[in-house]
Amino acid sequence: MKWINTLLVVLLIYLQSRLWLGEGSYAEAKALQDQLASQLATNATLEQRNQRLRTEVQALKHGLDSVEARARRDLGMIRQGETFYLVLN
Repeated sequence: MKWINTLLVVLLIYLQSRLWLGEGSYAEAKALQDQLASQLATNATLEQRNQRLRTEVQALKHGLDSVEARARRDLGMIRQGETFYLVLN
């Protein structure tokens, strides 16, 4: 009977060590859950950025107003007859 109790205690210690310390342990599962949450947040941010870029590409493909606005903003282009003013802060 004593060896059965000893065997059960050893088995309990082994199973507890696997649960808390080994591969697939509770701590590892928690770390993976945290990593997953972080990656999902990053993916959501990147998806919003991608959607904005898709919208901008569609506007540039289908509208001259978007092309003109971008040229004015990025290249400093002006129309004929306009006066360009550069304001420095």
